[in-house]
Amino acid sequence: MMNFGKTETQQMIAESIRDFAKQHILPFQKEWDDKQFFPVDLFRKLGEMGFMGVLVHEQYGGSGLGYNEYITIVDELGKADPSIGLSVAAHNSLCTNHILEFGNEEQKQKWLPKLATGEWIGAWGLTETGTGSDAGNMSCVAKLEGDEWVINGTKNFITHGASGNVAVVMTRTGEKGDKRGVTAIVVEMGTPGFTSGKKEDKLGMRASETVEMVFDNVRVPKENALGEIGDGFVQALKILDGGRISIAALSLGIAKGAYEASLKYSKEREQFGKPISSFQGISFKLAEMATEIEASELLTYKAAWQKENNVNGFTTTCAMAKYMASEACVRISSEAVQIHGGYGYTKDFPVERYYRDSKLCTIGEGTTEIQKFVISRLLLKD
Repeated sequence: MMNFGKTETQQMIAESIRDFAKQHILPFQKEWDDKQFFPVDLFRKLGEMGFMGVLVHEQYGGSGLGYNEYITIVDELGKADPSIGLSVAAHNSLCTNHILEFGNEEQKQKWLPKLATGEWIGAWGLTETGTGSDAGNMSCVAKLEGDEWVINGTKNFITHGASGNVAVVMTRTGEKGDKRGVTAIVVEMGTPGFTSGKKEDKLGMRASETVEMVFDNVRVPKENALGEIGDGFVQALKILDGGRISIAALSLGIAKGAYEASLKYSKEREQFGKPISSFQGISFKLAEMATEIEASELLTYKAAWQKENNVNGFTTTCAMAKYMASEACVRISSEAVQIHGGYGYTKDFPVERYYRDSKLCTIGEGTTEIQKFVISRLLLKD
């Protein structure tokens, strides 16, 4: 049965992140955003706090926590700085979780301790320039030569594609369009032929690194493949369920940050001799924002509960949570700028950054349109 109250552990996590953010994030976030600087050392500190291996079992150096705690972490970091929340989410739910879910014992022992403690930062390579939502037609190829995989191709829009230490890469090992023709292979940075390409100059989430990964005759041991050869695409779809919970949680953090800033501003800003919060036009906006946050949060926690308990149909709920929360956070961030008026359009107030950062949530881990496709397909399935 779902419990709608926050546990003592969740409350302690939220408080620790707020304290951490005041010291290590808030004083530097504008500089990071302006310069598109990825603060690698910050993630080592987050690793020391146990936030880089949230779902990883303690035997591999992780925190051994569940999805409720994970949502709290991403939510609170998203409120403090969405870029940091995004990077923590990508590291945990994509690269690290893929190895946790599909790696054998030797692979888990080799890579998880470094990832879970933040010593290493992880990347996850699925998207390519010509295959965004159409991931089944990827062109990055891996061929088995003796006891080694030889990888050639590129991956695009990869979080931590340059600064990461290890990547889980989806490669074409069969025919295009064949769902059993993709294999997930772990590639460590520094492997000859594995380099980073173009760094994207983004609208938002600018302190979270997004880079092209290039593979030029990259050779890795045969045993670096995760699971069975040809199972990579099926694995990726399962990993994306958790990834959608991550983006829903990140969306919540952004929405809450924008709402709280607007609530505070509306009580302080006066027009015609009284605070603007007293005007119906503003108070109704705040009511709508608060309601959308509440609804998104409930759906996100339901998705997390279903996934953690392996309840039938959790893929649908994960897609619904991501769709609902991401679209809500864009609307809420937009209204936050509107409530701030001209000041909302300047970098003197945080809402313009929430507004820029929010849009990524409707694109990453599958666009809004893909979520609708997933939901409708599963609803109509016989």
